[in-house]
Amino acid sequence: MPRFSLPDFSLDGFRRQLANVDALPQLCVLGVVSGLITGGLMVAFRLLLALGALAFMPDGNPEAFEQLPPWGRALLPLLAVALIGLWLWRQPPASRKIGVAHVIERLTYHQGRFPLRNWITQWWVGLVSVLGGLSAGREGPAIHLGAAAVSGLGQRLKLPHNSLRVLVACGTAAAISASFHTPIAGVIFAMEVVMMEYTIVGFMPVILASTMGAVVAQLAFGTERAFQATDVALGSLVNLPWLVVCALVIGLLAGLFVRVARAGRRLERLPWALRCALVGLVVGGVAWWYPQVQGMGYDTLAMTLSGGLPLDVLLAVAIGKLLLTAGAVACGIPVSIIGPVLVVGAAAGTLLGLLGAQLMPSLAAGPEIYGMLGMAAMMGAVLQAPLAALMALLELTHNPNIILPGMLAVVVAGLTSRQLCRCDGFFISVTRHGLHPLQQPLMQALSRVSVPAVMERSLVRSARMVTRDQARALLEANPVWVLIERSSADKPLLALKAADLARWLLEHDEERDDDSALLDLVEIPGQRLDMAPIHLQATLTEAFDRLNDRGVDALYVEHGHRPKNKRISGIITRDAIERHYRFSDSPNG
Repeated sequence: MPRFSLPDFSLDGFRRQLANVDALPQLCVLGVVSGLITGGLMVAFRLLLALGALAFMPDGNPEAFEQLPPWGRALLPLLAVALIGLWLWRQPPASRKIGVAHVIERLTYHQGRFPLRNWITQWWVGLVSVLGGLSAGREGPAIHLGAAAVSGLGQRLKLPHNSLRVLVACGTAAAISASFHTPIAGVIFAMEVVMMEYTIVGFMPVILASTMGAVVAQLAFGTERAFQATDVALGSLVNLPWLVVCALVIGLLAGLFVRVARAGRRLERLPWALRCALVGLVVGGVAWWYPQVQGMGYDTLAMTLSGGLPLDVLLAVAIGKLLLTAGAVACGIPVSIIGPVLVVGAAAGTLLGLLGAQLMPSLAAGPEIYGMLGMAAMMGAVLQAPLAALMALLELTHNPNIILPGMLAVVVAGLTSRQLCRCDGFFISVTRHGLHPLQQPLMQALSRVSVPAVMERSLVRSARMVTRDQARALLEANPVWVLIERSSADKPLLALKAADLARWLLEHDEERDDDSALLDLVEIPGQRLDMAPIHLQATLTEAFDRLNDRGVDALYVEHGHRPKNKRISGIITRDAIERHYRFSDSPNG
């Protein structure tokens, strides 16, 4: 009778399935869990903001800086930078990195593993920067907190590192979705800004995570949006040339933002306390007259798009909030920039729309539509993420009529920032080869698969010196490789092709009288590979890097976390990695 095997529903089976590139059902399960966890963290972060606002903000509103007396809102940033500065000063330099840039760095160079100390720092800096009246948003903290939390869960479950990458993307998408109620924009942002790739296997779990994040946020706070947009349209095509001019200006502003924010290396020579004091004094000074530059600015965004702000306030938000946010980043205060960028873009677009109405009073569209388009153009240009900006525009406005002019505005602004201002995406710095590591095709392909999916499991271990009978016994299990354990503990293992050993024994089969003599497996003619160790959870990217760094031809895969109890699960060769890449990159692969 044929034998049927039941599916392996154990945790070990789950890990083995995740190691493959096509582990879609398992990744979707992780996507749902990630969305629920990140959505819950976003709710907790917003509740903590509300709890903190109850202590000193009017009506317990964390954005009601306009209702504070001038001296109160001017002193708040000084207190905030003092609290943040003291906290960061006590941390080692590596623990001061937080936010979206930190998420991308850990995904690129650390397989999506996050330090706990940075995660705790993100809670403190995120809450204090918003409540303290700095120009800061809540999206960066949400992304870091969500991505690190779900990645930490994956590490506790000892999941392969290729699944940690997907968990980071799921946490990112769910954070954006829960923050803005924009699930599609969350997915696109995660794939375009953080993962920098588009794959079906990557999309599906991220979509589920984004959906769950939005559901959790809506259960807690309802379906209210940051602002209620009217059903406006660009109207006459005569507006298109002016729209191009507006997008060009916004692209220049985006380039200015990135340039100022990246001036941190020039300011590093200043003492840390002086940089913090400079941020607090400048923000407090501007806030004395224009409190709209403080905090997340969603109330200011709503008033901007409804036409409720005077010209001087719009100018203060468009220029002042831009420079205050970028200046804080340059001085080493790691504030979130996504929310402020939207507010700045909306104010700049509204100003340009009002100017257009003066130039073309009978044909120009209303300034509110230019505000919406400016919001998307600024986000797309600063992040170099045009699709994420367009999806955010559609979901925030619920107005499909705005997509066509939005596409034009986002592209023109993005090109202006990239080509005229020489600014890449705010969170991405290119390598000397012109591409960020996550944008390199080889790294992308190999990072989707873990070592167990490609390694050769058919092997036996042997001492270097064996008798012929012992050598024949090794071959009874039909192994592919024989791992030779050297006597010196500081040297790696050698791998001998089992077929070469079998051929040598066959050629010397007539020497029966010498079966008791010891054979030196290192001296057997055949293919032998120097090896170095790698962990079972590693991706093929890590294996490829380890092969190059150690200058060896193969890796033996260790399983277990206790040094004395580690087992060898398989062997992975350079040829196996290259074959996998060629197959997956082929049209039929």
